[in-house]
Amino acid sequence: MNRFGERFTITTFGESHGKAIGCVLDGVPAGLVIDEDYIQSELDRRKPGQNEFATARKEADKVEILSGVFEGLSTGTPIMMVIYNTDQKSGDYSNVKDIFRPGHADFTYFHKYGLRDYRGGGRSSARETAARVAGGAVAKLMLSQLGISFHSGISAIHGIEAQTLDFTYPPQSPIYALDKNVEEAQKAAILEAKNGHDSVGGVATIKISNLPIGLGEGLYYKLDAVLAEAMMGINAVKAVEIGEGIHSAELYASQNNDPITPYGFKTNHSGGILGGMSNGDDVTLRVHFKPTPSIFVDQESITTDNESVQVSLKGRHDPCVAVRGSVVAESMAALVIADMVLLNMGSTINGIKNYYA
Repeated sequence: MNRFGERFTITTFGESHGKAIGCVLDGVPAGLVIDEDYIQSELDRRKPGQNEFATARKEADKVEILSGVFEGLSTGTPIMMVIYNTDQKSGDYSNVKDIFRPGHADFTYFHKYGLRDYRGGGRSSARETAARVAGGAVAKLMLSQLGISFHSGISAIHGIEAQTLDFTYPPQSPIYALDKNVEEAQKAAILEAKNGHDSVGGVATIKISNLPIGLGEGLYYKLDAVLAEAMMGINAVKAVEIGEGIHSAELYASQNNDPITPYGFKTNHSGGILGGMSNGDDVTLRVHFKPTPSIFVDQESITTDNESVQVSLKGRHDPCVAVRGSVVAESMAALVIADMVLLNMGSTINGIKNYYA
C-alpha cells in the first residue's frame, strides 16, 4: 500500500535512484493558501548533505507542484508534487546486486516480489520520506488555520538523554537537539560512530499543541493508534511511546492518572490522548530509530543463491538516521491530525446542520 489516510490522504511514488519521487494529496480543502516557500523550507530541514552529521548525498530537494493549485490557492482537486533526484550514484551499489545487505529490506523485498531494486534500496529507501515531508507541509498549512502547531527535536542519541526539552532550540542545532547541555556529547557519539564506519540510533520527540478535544475515533481509528502506525511506517523506526509510554507500566494509577481541574489537567502522563481521542492537552510522542543499517564494516550475509559471503558496503549514508527522521516524524504527525480534523467534522448531527445551515 502506498496510500495513507482516510479523508486527507497522501499517496507517494518513486525510488531512491529513480528519476523522481513525489506525492499526491487528496482531500485538501479548496481555498487554502499554498505557500510554496514554506513547503520548500520544510524540505530543507530534512534534505541531505547539510553537515557532517548527515549523508553526503547532495540533493536540492526542490519541490514542484504539478496540479491542484491555481493562483496560489488549493482547488479542492488532488495536489501532485514532484521532487527530482539529481545526485544518484547507482554504481556504489553494484557490488551488492546479488547480496542481501544486513539490516535492510533487501531480503524481504526479494522474497515477496521475486526481485528488488538494489540501487539504494529502491522504494524501501528513506529517500521516499521527502515526499511525506512535502505532504506534511501542506497539512501544517491547513492546520495552522486552526492554531494547531507542531514541534520536534532529538531527545536522545545512543543513550545520551536530554534532561530538558526546549522546542525552541532545535533550529539552532545541526542535530536538532532539544537539550543544548547534552548536544555536544550527542554530536560526539555520532561522529565517533561515523569515524568508526558505524552508526548510532536515537530518539525524536514530537509535540502537537492546541488540538481540539475529541480528535480520533473511539475504537478502530484511535488517534494514538493511527499516530503509532504513522510513526512505525517511517524507515528505521522500531518503537513509539505516547505520554509516559513504557514508563507507565512501572507506575501506580495514582501516579499515572492526570488530575483534572476547572482549568485543565495538572499533569500530562496520558500524552494528550484518552480513549483514543485528544483531550485538549499537548500530544507528545517519543519515536525510537534504530542505527542506520548501512555501515562500512564487513558483515556476514548471503547471496540471492543462498551462498555465504562477507559484504562491505559503499555509498553515502547517515551516521544517525534519527536526526533527519525527526522531521519526517513531525510531518507524519501533521498528516494524521489533518485527517482526524476532517473526519471529526461529521461526528455530531449539530455539526453537520451548522455546516449546511
